[in-house]
Amino acid sequence: MSNSTNQVRVLEGVRPDQIPFDELFAANQPVILRGLVADWALVQAGQVSADNAMDLLQSHSSGKPVGVYVAPPESNARFFYNDDCSGFNYQSKHTELSNIFTDIRESRDNPDRCYYYMNSLTLDNCFPGLREGNDLVFDHEIFTHNKPLSKVWVGTESIAAAHYDVPSNLACCVVGARRFTLFPPEQIHNLYPGPLEPTPGGQVITMVDLKNPDFERFPRARQALDAAAVVDLQPGDAVYYPSMWWHQVEALSPFNIMINFWWLTVPAHMGNPMDIVMHAMMGLRDRPEAEKKAWREVFDYYVFGAAETPRAHLPPAIQGALGELDNNWIRRLRALVKDKLNR
Repeated sequence: MSNSTNQVRVLEGVRPDQIPFDELFAANQPVILRGLVADWALVQAGQVSADNAMDLLQSHSSGKPVGVYVAPPESNARFFYNDDCSGFNYQSKHTELSNIFTDIRESRDNPDRCYYYMNSLTLDNCFPGLREGNDLVFDHEIFTHNKPLSKVWVGTESIAAAHYDVPSNLACCVVGARRFTLFPPEQIHNLYPGPLEPTPGGQVITMVDLKNPDFERFPRARQALDAAAVVDLQPGDAVYYPSMWWHQVEALSPFNIMINFWWLTVPAHMGNPMDIVMHAMMGLRDRPEAEKKAWREVFDYYVFGAAETPRAHLPPAIQGALGELDNNWIRRLRALVKDKLNR
């Protein structure tokens, strides 16, 4: 249903050690890097067969139990809430990787099979040694203090409902085909976000079934889909998208592996902005409209406006938290907020 006319820029022939990060960051838009990881060992194994890819992944397994979601056939691979949203439409368990692969192998010819989804497995902890031969070079200055975190996503067909992440993302399609449906951040108003908790993967997701949207219940979803861009990836391809872009991710093949790299664009000590949103909900959302309008001006002045404006007329000695916020000042502010919240 998404608008395929919203084209995403494609870069061809980029090597894993020559990613043009300045170019990616300047655009602040999704970019496809076609064939970026085509020479990875895991990609090559998957080109031979899904079993070869499983065997290579298994050979690097730490042996520790991993989490897996198991959805019934009637879910149609959509890992979501149950009918009354009192829980989820799948079961979760922890078991050895070899057990999951056995289940996948034994059920893949069954038309009424369950769907398996292992999400957000930390590459170095779960698959030590796999990084060798399956890695990228991050040589931009932004990574000096923001080392990318690499995760592995494994399973059968799956649909992860559209959501956003605070980190920026470079997602590499390793085995099987994947489809990303991407929405710019301002489409949050048209995507009908679900509850803050519980959530299927730790992030708020859209309540719209984007493959079969109910426009009577979610009429603004038409606008979201008009603004969406669809990115189809084959093994070896990658896609970059910036922080806060909404994305639905579909694993389309009977067996799929994705490896992604996440990084923050600011120092980690700044914290998660969603914490501020929840504090604001608590203290501002239900105030009278006139007061909310006044506080919007306060936020624009102190937060969303130029950082220099609130301090430009003050001597440096009295600027305090209005000055440059380093790690020490962040700690002091966090302690102050914590103290006020506990009163």
